[in-house]
Amino acid sequence: MASVALVTDSTADIPLEMRQRLGITMVPLKVMFGNETYLDNVELEPEEFYRKLTSSKTLPTTSQPSPADFYDTFRKLIGEGRSVVSVHLSGAFSGTYQSATIAKSMLEGEGDITVIDSKSASYGYGLIVAAAAELAAQGASAAEVAAEVHRLRRELRLYFLVDTLEYLQKGGRIGKAAAVVGSLLNIKPILTIDDEGVITPVDKVRGQKRAIARVAELLEADLGSRPIDLYIALTPGYEENAREMSTLLKDRFTVRSYLETAIGPVIGTHAGPGTVGVFAIPAE
Repeated sequence: MASVALVTDSTADIPLEMRQRLGITMVPLKVMFGNETYLDNVELEPEEFYRKLTSSKTLPTTSQPSPADFYDTFRKLIGEGRSVVSVHLSGAFSGTYQSATIAKSMLEGEGDITVIDSKSASYGYGLIVAAAAELAAQGASAAEVAAEVHRLRRELRLYFLVDTLEYLQKGGRIGKAAAVVGSLLNIKPILTIDDEGVITPVDKVRGQKRAIARVAELLEADLGSRPIDLYIALTPGYEENAREMSTLLKDRFTVRSYLETAIGPVIGTHAGPGTVGVFAIPAE
């Protein structure tokens, strides 16, 4: 067992098999459809969530874990004599990071706990948590693991291609008029997350194929011709969007490693079905 334990939350969208293999502890957020409450990526998997989302008359809501949820998790791990590095969804999107920070303060003096705001979302920080867990398994210290988290966050380039503006509008991210016009004109917004962890629009392109090509152009401008590790997060039922994206990027870049994962219920609530997340890091 590694002396450093990695903790994250369900919005990292790390596949269950990977979490189990790397010993990553996941604290789930909650998704509410009316009076029904589900633990994200535990009681409600992506496939079932998107079926419910497209048939629901109202948008589901989400809620963060409580400090008590993190307190129990941290206390168990430090009781095993382990240091904890806990990496979470951008604080600009959720109070999850704050809940983890409060839990750390409740355990002050009882263990070595580092809480990090990823300033990212979905597998944009899930891949960082996975890499940090691999480093911990090799015997790295908590300080070394935390430093690697920050290094990878600086290196990461990410873009989200949103299939429809409907869910951004329902969630209050854009006005209703913009959503209607965008839908009529088949506008596909391209979004990123800035250094402060805030969603930032990069471009608006008409049509899916043009939008995919534009994401490739943006990555080329960011990374040049360097080999990359490439990761794509997709929504079940829209695999073709991800396939088109991966095919184009593999033609334009030397891809050292590639992985696909599903965008989970919490992120999907706000981004909507058909969203594709593209995450790239220069290969060492």
